[in-house]
Amino acid sequence: MKLAYILNTYPQPSQSFIRRELAAIEAEGHAVLRLAMRRSDMALVDPLDREEGARTAYVLDAGALGLLGGLLREALRAPRRFWGALRLAMAMGRVSHVGRIRHLIYLAEACLVARALREAGITHMHAHFGTNSAAVAALAHVLGGVGYSFTVHGPEEFDSPRALSLGTKIEGSAFTVGVSEYGRSQLCRWVEAHQWPKVQVVHCGIEPARFADVTEVAEGPVRLVSIGRFAEQKGQLVLIAAMARLRAAGVDVSLRLLGDGPLRPVLEEAIAQAGLGDHVTLTGWLDEEGVRNELRAAKALVMPSFAEGLPMVIMEAMASARPVIATYVAGIPELVIPGDTGWLVPAGDDQALAQAVEELAQTPVETLRAMGEAGRMRALERHDIGVEARKLLQLMARAQTGD
Repeated sequence: MKLAYILNTYPQPSQSFIRRELAAIEAEGHAVLRLAMRRSDMALVDPLDREEGARTAYVLDAGALGLLGGLLREALRAPRRFWGALRLAMAMGRVSHVGRIRHLIYLAEACLVARALREAGITHMHAHFGTNSAAVAALAHVLGGVGYSFTVHGPEEFDSPRALSLGTKIEGSAFTVGVSEYGRSQLCRWVEAHQWPKVQVVHCGIEPARFADVTEVAEGPVRLVSIGRFAEQKGQLVLIAAMARLRAAGVDVSLRLLGDGPLRPVLEEAIAQAGLGDHVTLTGWLDEEGVRNELRAAKALVMPSFAEGLPMVIMEAMASARPVIATYVAGIPELVIPGDTGWLVPAGDDQALAQAVEELAQTPVETLRAMGEAGRMRALERHDIGVEARKLLQLMARAQTGD
């Protein structure tokens, strides 16, 4: 198969799961054309991300004149298809938060994408996220006839399914992917029951070989690590409040926050006000090896999220044989088993979060090691990227044969 991936801003530090999926597909012998709308404005600290950026074609590099020229070429080449795509763009724009003008831009992007698909002989395209990348794929499908599918991660898509025309995108797709059973259930809400079979689960994956050399949970003070973009939905402010409770109770605990984002100044202020400057460290984004080193040094991963899909960092922590403290959110309970691989607490409850950390601190290290090993086996069994990529390829192959 000749495949294309349709992406919005790519690569980004939080999108290593897409890079791994692409590598696994190519390892199966399939060429993949990477078409992203725009370049990331974030510094790419991981050399693998920089390599990926060099392999990606960027639609918006064409500029305004290039986009306009693409629109005119497609209108002249296949007027009926073009007007069908225009109607779809206007229909999606009518209900969207960003409006019709933005969807005209998506149509212009889709015109350039459709041309690139023809020139490369692409037989199927796949988008990640149900936002504008899926809109461009749906429009390019109308323009050129190449089938599309897309993976929905959440939580953004589940916040505004009507405004994103999620049902329309699913109906037009060859198939749609959720990354968890929870995700699949939310997608099924927006289409008729006869469309449900086309909504499938393909997990995001890790590369088991990269987690072959793990270390046991160490003796000593509790060192926690939390990984993710500094944003409200990740719940880091609740974690700071829990840390303040723990320090006030005399629990010897430290925390390292890996990541960056718009909430950083607010987090820094909260840390200072709570007097936690000696106990909480903000590291910025790290490359994959840096993340693995942080997990090796930690006793556990903490994910206090308010909203999620199914976080990659939980899979990585479990594959690193570390217990996980997380919230009862979205697909997380499908992976983290309370009492077996970690703790689950209600989202937004800093007291419950602090209690879970205190329980971890009081748990014998032998028990923590057993929990880590149970989590490792569960993550490797459910999230091997080679296995998941082959599932995705089978869906793509069936979509092209009509089976």
